[in-house]
Amino acid sequence: MKTISIRELHEKTGEWIRLAGEHGEILVTDRRKTVAKILPEADERDTPYFSRRVISAAFRKLMERGKLRGGTDSTRIISEERERRTT
Repeated sequence: MKTISIRELHEKTGEWIRLAGEHGEILVTDRRKTVAKILPEADERDTPYFSRRVISAAFRKLMERGKLRGGTDSTRIISEERERRTT
């Protein structure tokens, strides 16, 4: 992790921003005290799918009305399938 002063940031802002994109987080200090971080933008592919998903309006209505019921536990289904294969 790189640390730079406010003066260094002021002198070469574009360069530091590009470096953060390539190499990661850069801390900005004022009189040796960290006052800011420059973080690279996370690529959408680095974010897990379930963190990016958007719930549709129709599904949201079902949730709000209590129309959704819990299904069968997936671990039980997998265990039963494994047992079926071994016998």
